[in-house]
Amino acid sequence: MQQASTAVPAGPGAVTTVRQPELLLADYHFDVPLDHKAPEGELIRLYAREVVAAGKSGAERDRLPWLVYLQGGPGCGADRPVGRYGWLDRALDEYRVLLLDQRGTGRSTPANRQTLPLRGGPAEQAEYLSHFRADAIVRDCELIRRRLIGDRPWTVLGQSFGGFCAVSYLSQAPEGLDAVLIAGGLPAIGPGTDVDAVYRTAYPRMERKTLAHYARYPRDADTVRALVRHLADHEEVLTDGSRLTVPALQQLGFLLGTGDGSHRLHYLLEDAFVPTADGPRLSDAFREQAAPVLSRAATPLYSLLLEATYAQDGRATNWSAERVRAEFPAFDAGKAVTEDRPVLLTGETVHPWMLDTHAALRPLRETAELLAARTGWGPLYDTERLARNTVPVAAVIYHDDLYVDTGHSLATARAIRGLRTWVTDEFEHDGIRAGGRRVLDRLLWLVRDARG
Repeated sequence: MQQASTAVPAGPGAVTTVRQPELLLADYHFDVPLDHKAPEGELIRLYAREVVAAGKSGAERDRLPWLVYLQGGPGCGADRPVGRYGWLDRALDEYRVLLLDQRGTGRSTPANRQTLPLRGGPAEQAEYLSHFRADAIVRDCELIRRRLIGDRPWTVLGQSFGGFCAVSYLSQAPEGLDAVLIAGGLPAIGPGTDVDAVYRTAYPRMERKTLAHYARYPRDADTVRALVRHLADHEEVLTDGSRLTVPALQQLGFLLGTGDGSHRLHYLLEDAFVPTADGPRLSDAFREQAAPVLSRAATPLYSLLLEATYAQDGRATNWSAERVRAEFPAFDAGKAVTEDRPVLLTGETVHPWMLDTHAALRPLRETAELLAARTGWGPLYDTERLARNTVPVAAVIYHDDLYVDTGHSLATARAIRGLRTWVTDEFEHDGIRAGGRRVLDRLLWLVRDARG
């Protein structure tokens, strides 16, 4: 079992600096408490990368305000930049940018099937991961901020789950914030928005996105039905060792939440079958391309903690998406094929069967079950404090976002005093990447307008 470090939390330590075209990058490492309620206890190490526009002198760089980027997820490391592009290009016009690998992701004490056994058995692993939600990420940010810039506040840009963290930040430590920018990440926070309510709104969105895809590419509906019939009679394994079952196939709908996702799904399905001596089988091209869409090898915390990101009422999540799915019989793929109906796709959900089909999750089965059964999840948001908010906040809400319910987002926007919104159907959930510079520019304009 891994030995706990209990040293006093350290500052950024030795800083390594490298250059890219148009960028100056610096690596930082910070030691922070695993449990912020026990600051003298075990420490974990976090990684962050500073990005500054090349050509800035030392004095110019020191005068720049900071913007910390919180990635979507949960379980995803921060972007790895290669030159100036998109939203980062716009941010570098006026900020020093800090790309933080949130705890458990990227180079920040990664938590996965390889490292978690160092903690002990499933019970120890589940207890460890209970400290990896938005409230802990906010406390990490506050420690890092004070070590880098002292009492000065900074700006936070939260993408998707990073936006959830930003709202938690406004609830816990608004004194650390100069402004908050949120891209597709306003969480459900009000009464009646527990994890089950989140998924009751998710399944109708997934149905709409699926039917819109089939309207664009009608032959894909036939291909998916053929795949369902094929998988009923054949064992198929993807190139990463994961089994492709019918429910796993349906999760290819995960692609439909991005701007080019419908087109990517269509091209994937074009390569579905190949003739063989044993009859039609899944092509190697399809198996190779489907594997990274469905794999959780690089982001296991997404499957382990996604539902926990919505839990704050003390109750167990108990595989909410799986339970709620039973309320939507139209997602029964076998029945859809029998009745010659379109097979509906899913995506923004996790299910217990994934612990068997996904190669990278099989060793974490018991840990995942313990997290799903865990009770006592504490609150992540302070609605009274949000109603008194004085920090300038701007949020882009993507109309009919696959991953984050628009209705819940609008309700949350109304609950945060002074929050300015931009509601658009020009982009899907990945708008901060697809729209890049323009999306961030609009958010910054809204913040300036909020300041008056």
